[in-house]
Amino acid sequence: MDTVKIASQPVFFEKNRVFRVYTGGKLFADFFGDNSEDCFYPEEWICSSTKALNEGSTDEFEGLSTIKGTDIHFDELLKEQKELMLGNRSGLDVLVKALDSAIRLPVQAHPDKAFSREHFNSEFGKAESWLVLAAREGACIYFGFKDGVTSSDFENAVIMSETDKTAMEKLLNKIPVNAGDVYFIPAKAVHAIGYGCLILEVQEPTDFTIQPERWCGDYKLSDNEMYIGLDKETALTVFDYSYNLQRVEKECKKSPAVIYENNGCKKESLIGKNDTTCFGVERYVINNGETEKLHAPCVYVVTDGNGTLIGECYEKKLKKGDYFFMPYSCNEKFSVKSNGNLTLAVCLPPEV
Repeated sequence: MDTVKIASQPVFFEKNRVFRVYTGGKLFADFFGDNSEDCFYPEEWICSSTKALNEGSTDEFEGLSTIKGTDIHFDELLKEQKELMLGNRSGLDVLVKALDSAIRLPVQAHPDKAFSREHFNSEFGKAESWLVLAAREGACIYFGFKDGVTSSDFENAVIMSETDKTAMEKLLNKIPVNAGDVYFIPAKAVHAIGYGCLILEVQEPTDFTIQPERWCGDYKLSDNEMYIGLDKETALTVFDYSYNLQRVEKECKKSPAVIYENNGCKKESLIGKNDTTCFGVERYVINNGETEKLHAPCVYVVTDGNGTLIGECYEKKLKKGDYFFMPYSCNEKFSVKSNGNLTLAVCLPPEV
């Protein structure tokens, strides 16, 4: 297989569904144009070079994307053709997922870089962002503690969750969501994706989740699934009790900011440098127009509409649900055009 050729043009991937302890995925049927139903594979890991942490899994490649039409995993290609794929970067350093929740996910928080460095020997925590792509009726998220909640209240709820599946969600703010909503979820902020959300999630490239709730629907979590190898006391220090509803609304709910608009194309910033240095999220909205030359290395996801990816001696049709990685070798050599409407999410790795 000519990996130089693969790394010298936009890279497309095989389907990459990942097991989770919650059910969902039905909304993938419309987004990806397949026959998806709710099941325990509610996440599509997009252009992923990150392994999933699933207890008892025997799949050494779980979570890793495979290059379309090959048996080459994305992390292998990044290593073998590093200069073509990444330029002077040491790694891609970002993970993109599409996920659809048929139930509420466990109440959780993620470590910051300092915590990960100390306990997981990793330079990455798990700050993340959500772009709501579609929503079932009654869709919601849970984000931030209600005013007055203390660490003792939370620790008691952890114990009560053994028998009361609502004990922990009662301490959080329930927030209705609709398609188009954007949230930034800092490391250490308590949250849970609620019922009915199809979300494009852009995050640091780890699967580190502290979820100290015993049940996820009818699935009973083990201590390892709750605390990922840490003792309970240490794991619970991840939670930052300063994230209340006021802070969430002020700091974490985002509105698109227009970067430019011309030639039938609008470019917006969804998650910018003022929000985090861990990654960035932008969006092209095309109406009978064409994007500028696309930045690379970068992950691109078509979230709506139809169009064409074009470059010198290159043309590929795009539709909602398609995604691709643009290697460094292709920086500012390709663009996307549409004679109708197309929306393209731009998932940026951190600057080096």
